[in-house]
Amino acid sequence: MATGAEALERLCDKASQVSAHYLIEEDGRVYSLVPEDKRAWHAGVAAWEGDRDINSLSIGIELVNPGHDSPGYVGDYRPFPEAQMTALTGLCGQIISRHQIAPWHVLGHSDVAPDRKCDPGELFNWQGLAAEGIGLLPINVEGQGVGSPVEVGVTQQKLSDYGYQIAVTNRLDSQTSAVIRAFQQHFRPANVSGTFDQECGALLEGLLSAKAH
Repeated sequence: MATGAEALERLCDKASQVSAHYLIEEDGRVYSLVPEDKRAWHAGVAAWEGDRDINSLSIGIELVNPGHDSPGYVGDYRPFPEAQMTALTGLCGQIISRHQIAPWHVLGHSDVAPDRKCDPGELFNWQGLAAEGIGLLPINVEGQGVGSPVEVGVTQQKLSDYGYQIAVTNRLDSQTSAVIRAFQQHFRPANVSGTFDQECGALLEGLLSAKAH
């Protein structure tokens, strides 16, 4: 969608078979579209921690942004404005409080559907949200270095343990590449290389440790 108005129209059109509980404009306006106790059509074919009906298990928030893959708007993907992020932070805090949502269940579309989606992308400030108690903040791996790639089978198992839908094949296949990219967009957006190196391994270990506690 080129504009927030077009996105709002589509999300409210039953024929589109797409909906979300909330839409947040770039100027911070928040539209409540579907009651939180009702199922919206925002996740599509997706999975997390083995659950595949993500629409029934989650509250969907759409953010107005041209994105990476909007038809006719390639290259228009841009940072999310402060007003929009402030509104999102407040809304997420309220939702988390109402439903007691675990930090590792604060996810992007790319986390639950890495083979299909890349939003919100590497320009989204996940770290800023986590600093406000929304989502997990990776451990400080300063000085860890990028290093060499980590063994594929071990990587696949640990990504699965965190929640990503990934089979342990011991091969760097298409599903693995997609999940690695999604992981990096979320937790190491400054270097979305597609290679799961030692720095990524340290980040994932920290996330697994935080999740276990």
